[in-house]
Amino acid sequence: MSAPSNKTIAHFIETYSQLTKNNLAELEDIYHQDVVFQDPAHRIDGWNDLHHYFENLYSTINSCEFVVHSWLADEAQAFVQWTMTFSHPDLEKGRSRHVEGCSLLQFKDDRVIYHRDYFDLGEMIYEGVPLLGKVIRHIKTRLGQ
Repeated sequence: MSAPSNKTIAHFIETYSQLTKNNLAELEDIYHQDVVFQDPAHRIDGWNDLHHYFENLYSTINSCEFVVHSWLADEAQAFVQWTMTFSHPDLEKGRSRHVEGCSLLQFKDDRVIYHRDYFDLGEMIYEGVPLLGKVIRHIKTRLGQ
């Protein structure tokens, strides 16, 4: 692992802020060939599999945008706080959904070698499914009382 530079983190943020299905190849500039990517639903090992994952993901959604709110870094890693706004034809009739999250990033040779996303999978997917969404929102409300 290596210490992330401000330039490396800025490049990561800029790439994700402008990411579309038409420029997925630009991700290769920020990820190491041996990257490990994790989120609440996946673990992906290696750049080739990660690129394939993004191609499949962006072929099924209507839109996806990331807005980065802040980031923090030390000599070993960086955390990036973001909001993802996306639209999927099978969730809430294709209406836009907003998900708050953060990414833990570790670097090697000025590229991301480890990327772990933290977000509420229920908020992202399950709450957008008819009937199931009502149940989950009800449970969340009850837990808050």
